Amino acid sequence: MIPVTKPFLPPQEEYLKLVNDIWQRQWLTNNGPLVNELELKLKEYLGVEHLLYLSNGTIALQLAIKALGLTGEIITTPFSYVATTSSIVWEGCTPVFVDIDSNSLNIDSNKIEAAISPKTSAILATHVYGNPCDIEAIEAIAQKHNLKVIYDAAHCFGTLYKGRSIFEYGDISTTSFHATKLFHTIEGGAVFTKDPELLKTMAYMRNFGHDGPEKFQGLGINAKNSEFHAAMGVLNLEYVNEILEKRKELSLYYNSKLKNFKGKQPELLKKSEFNYAYYPIIFSNEDQMLKTLKVFNENLIYPRRYFYPSLNSLPYVDGFNVPITENIASRILCLPLYHTLTKGEIDLICRLILRTQNN
Repeated sequence: MIPVTKPFLPPQEEYLKLVNDIWQRQWLTNNGPLVNELELKLKEYLGVEHLLYLSNGTIALQLAIKALGLTGEIITTPFSYVATTSSIVWEGCTPVFVDIDSNSLNIDSNKIEAAISPKTSAILATHVYGNPCDIEAIEAIAQKHNLKVIYDAAHCFGTLYKGRSIFEYGDISTTSFHATKLFHTIEGGAVFTKDPELLKTMAYMRNFGHDGPEKFQGLGINAKNSEFHAAMGVLNLEYVNEILEKRKELSLYYNSKLKNFKGKQPELLKKSEFNYAYYPIIFSNEDQMLKTLKVFNENLIYPRRYFYPSLNSLPYVDGFNVPITENIASRILCLPLYHTLTKGEIDLICRLILRTQNN
């Protein structure tokens, strides 16, 4: 079987050594030494000044919305994982969908201003598949209309824009360290901000609002993560350059084998360095995609319709007319991509794609 992804796992003995250390300390959670070590090493590796390690990427979005005091409407993309939209609704705000650019698959910055109303408080944009949004246009619009900007950068570990980590942009950037991501802590996530006061607010919020054992700074939630998760992150960080290089190698091999594919791939933002987090291909039509998917499954290959369906179809949001998103969502597949995927397996995947499109 060839799944869409497999998590990278460090040598078991390395993880067990850290687990034995946890056993000796008996400090399992509540800002333990491995959580602190991971935060420090992430800041050094990514070249960022501030971050907070959290329990997952969804709580990161919710914390960002709460910390910025957002209300009313938040402009966002219908082409993302459901957590982008559900977090907005969960925090009592209303998602307003803006259609995507058909080339980058990110929110179309040329359509954002038309969606702004007196109720708009922020723009929440996803860097889809690790490909940066039109950052400069989005931030210019936000500045003009006095809006906050949150970037859902769940796919973006290792992505750079203008030589800087993509996490450096926006009022707050969020990410996921879920097991499906190229860098993971089994479950996990983080928030990033350049504002030290905003970071302090989110640090209180992460731990129920505690300001000492018997005092509360304000409203908070349990967004902490454990020593066991941090241990996985500390180890995986030692291998992340190897992981990034391997994914690039495999992606370029896909490119060489799919030169005759009758479809297209997302167009990357200029001045960015891509992290090869996913390998999406867009078929010429949905029937061709479904036919290929059927052949894949018959051969025990399981890509993913990522992202499908378009988020404007969720039962808890108002309907929006986003024809480009709906069209792309109907005919895109993310092909298998992970550290131990072999070139022989890629050969098989690509042969099936090309054979099916010619039948």
